[in-house]
Amino acid sequence: MNPELSNFAARLRGLMADFQSPISDCQFSRLALELFTLQFKHNPAYHKICKARQLPPATVKDWTQIPAVPTGAFKELELTSLPPEARTAVFHSSGTTEQKPSRHFHNAESLAVYEASLWENFKSQIPNFKFQTAAGMAGKQLAILTPPPAQATHSSLVHMFETICSRACESAESAFSQTRPPGGAEFLGKLDSGGVWTLDFEKTLAALSGNSKLKTQNSKLVLGTAFSFVHLLDFLAGKNLKLQLPEGSLVMETGGYKNRSRTMPKAELHALITDRLGVPRENILCEYGMSELSSQAYDSEIHPPSSIRHPRIFHFPPWVRVQIISPESGREVDEGETGLIRIFDLANVFSVAAIQTEDLGVRRGDGFELVGRAQLAEPRGCSLMNA
Repeated sequence: MNPELSNFAARLRGLMADFQSPISDCQFSRLALELFTLQFKHNPAYHKICKARQLPPATVKDWTQIPAVPTGAFKELELTSLPPEARTAVFHSSGTTEQKPSRHFHNAESLAVYEASLWENFKSQIPNFKFQTAAGMAGKQLAILTPPPAQATHSSLVHMFETICSRACESAESAFSQTRPPGGAEFLGKLDSGGVWTLDFEKTLAALSGNSKLKTQNSKLVLGTAFSFVHLLDFLAGKNLKLQLPEGSLVMETGGYKNRSRTMPKAELHALITDRLGVPRENILCEYGMSELSSQAYDSEIHPPSSIRHPRIFHFPPWVRVQIISPESGREVDEGETGLIRIFDLANVFSVAAIQTEDLGVRRGDGFELVGRAQLAEPRGCSLMNA
């Protein structure tokens, strides 16, 4: 193990555990510059990129000046501080089968940071989240519209959902199984003959319908890609079915559509979810993430009911900063303007913290409104993942 990076990872996990305490801009810049120095020193591929741009640590005075690596570089280079023998897991970017995936290498320490980041952030979005225990105590039942972890070993999204199951089970003092944790969590997806994600519609319908013999139904937390929700909604429409999930049920959707289903505006998708699943619009949460990152953004806490449709503004946790960059000038755009999303994720301890995405966003305060993919960017999104 690299003692310098290990020390940084341990300190960062301590900050994550104190989620409600803000990280000031000064503190963030200090941590970011420290991590940049370590990654320049221990990440050979990133070292070469910084040298080529003539931006070694001695010339960088603020986190906004740290060289960002385009997501596409993760396809061609091993952007990691981990030697080959230390890599115990790798997450691949989603995409069509013709595309070469990005690779984000992990070991036990980096996965520990990844899992701490996603869990602390997830809990903050659903602060009263409680898992149904094996003994049947009240709590949300998890319905996950992806294949189980054993069938999607390189999917960061599936690992995220698995971690949520695991941590929720630990909170409920319940054992965890990869395919069906006791108490009501289930992976409802599968791989078709071509290795593409699809749904087991019979299992999904059974999981969402509940037990009609019970007077009080446990609420649901349904997790899945936009693509999976389209397939589920089309199935329900084809059967002329409408479900009414129990009061308090939530939906979290993530990922894109490209080449896997028809596309639709987010507002239309959410309206169909409300119509077919009975989940009110204010209980639908959106998540934004990618395999090259170790943290995720959410569009906000669960929205209060309102007749006014506000744009969905994404925010990352305190250990992440976002810039919206003009592709023409390379500088940050003004409030309300559109540019490419650039992310600095301190949780990327063992890879590269500064990531230049190919996604377009509108600058909204310290968050962003997601617009879509930049022109000529390759289609991607968790919904395209092949195992």
